[in-house]
Amino acid sequence: MQIDIISVVPDLLTSPFAHSIMKRAADKGLLTVNVINLREHTTYARAQVDDYQFGGGAGMVMMIEPLVNAVEYLQKTTRYDDIIYLTPDGETFNQKMANSLSLKKNLLMICGHYKGIDQRFRDHFITTEISIGDYVLSGGELAAAVLTDAIGRLLPGVLNDESSALTDSFQDNLLAPPVYTRPEVFREMGIPEILKSGNHKKIEEWRYEQAVERTRDRRPDLLKD
Repeated sequence: MQIDIISVVPDLLTSPFAHSIMKRAADKGLLTVNVINLREHTTYARAQVDDYQFGGGAGMVMMIEPLVNAVEYLQKTTRYDDIIYLTPDGETFNQKMANSLSLKKNLLMICGHYKGIDQRFRDHFITTEISIGDYVLSGGELAAAVLTDAIGRLLPGVLNDESSALTDSFQDNLLAPPVYTRPEVFREMGIPEILKSGNHKKIEEWRYEQAVERTRDRRPDLLKD
């Protein structure tokens, strides 16, 4: 999979993809992430990519021309399955969306800044608008990193044990059950006896029951489906 990300501040995305699972995905040749500096695609002086909004009001707006220049340049060599705009008023990101996007081949993400991007660009170029929550960030870079991580870890071969992703929270509309590791007893705190039984059928039943109970307590909305 290839994920291209257009950003005004590309340095913000240097670290998230240089470590841990995302680095492993890149090293295995399973995921390629390219960060494109929007300022390299503007014709305005001093690498300008934003301007005052028509009608007045506080805050600058990212101009349409540099964005179109960048996208059309990238489209000369890459055909995108989706062009995603990270924005607070987009559809809220969830595991189902991550699963769907992980099946794509090429994705392009647009990181907004300031008061957002010119609406004409959204109308004519964006295919999907996504929010990672009901709050506002300084820019879309952190949201792009979240999407890339959530999508990238689902690619076959990225995780050492591919079944691990299938038991994550939200995969079956349930939160993950509690987990334990060594030592078996720590400061007089033990672990549930069932986990030491060796009866895998009973253990899976226990885990399912715990997942349902935790979901009912913490996210009952998930059980409506």
